[in-house]
Amino acid sequence: MKKFNTLLKIFITSLTIFVSVSCEIDSFAEDDEYSFGDITAPTNVQISASIVGVDTDNPNGDGSGEVNFSGSADNAITYKFVYDGQETLSPDGNVKYTFSKLGLNKYTVTIVAIGKGGTTSSTAVTVEVLVTYSPPAALVSALTTGTWRVKAEEWRHMGVGPSDAPEPWWWGANPYDKASTGMYDDRYTFHSDGKFGFDVGPDGQIFGKADPMDADLGGDRGQTRNGDNEYTNYPYESFETSWSISAPGGVETINFSGLGFMGFYVGSHDYVILSRSSNRMVLRTVGSGGLGWFWIITNDN
Repeated sequence: MKKFNTLLKIFITSLTIFVSVSCEIDSFAEDDEYSFGDITAPTNVQISASIVGVDTDNPNGDGSGEVNFSGSADNAITYKFVYDGQETLSPDGNVKYTFSKLGLNKYTVTIVAIGKGGTTSSTAVTVEVLVTYSPPAALVSALTTGTWRVKAEEWRHMGVGPSDAPEPWWWGANPYDKASTGMYDDRYTFHSDGKFGFDVGPDGQIFGKADPMDADLGGDRGQTRNGDNEYTNYPYESFETSWSISAPGGVETINFSGLGFMGFYVGSHDYVILSRSSNRMVLRTVGSGGLGWFWIITNDN
């Protein structure tokens, strides 16, 4: 009997503790209310287009095919533009497209305003743009031959300088300076149908400036910035976009749609060709910080 009474006391004590904890949990759940605020889709979505070179004599532009688009909306956090199935993120609501189809053609570009909770609203604009530039056959042939890469073995294969400089006056990389980054095994393929393939290589990583990567490519992806505000081994996937060649002001320029780039990501998608041959090109692009970034690429693999 004594043993039975002991067991009964233990059972009653356990039951009391269980009921007490359950009540506390229920009270916690009832007392705490979680609010995420009003989730309102963006409104008053606007988009405007400014065709480069428009004047009285050239109502459809200067023939370069370049058009600057600008958008705005109430309650928007960020924006993306959509053209020909390609999406381009733009936190500030601005983007530039370079159209390459010869002649006078109409193009429709959609802006999607993104608000809290992923809510979206959109609108579109159609522009009629004149393109008169046809790239040299030798340039197209060179680009569409083989695969291209940063020429890591050459001095100043990567460099920085003023945005209009003919060469990297401030700094140039020595051979294989950036071997610890995710850049050297990246490969670029220019297809004759206008498609551009970016292969991230076996390491599945790319290299670039942290701020535009955060804004354009999906946050830090678990990476830590180095002392130069760069992500040296940023995990990314191989992708395909489109490419074209324009010549604003007579300067040959490689243009990518979407997030296309070469070398080191700086948020720009247009590369001025400073010099070229069938297997080597020197390029310059202007990054989000206004600096000129220089590249030497080759199709010798």
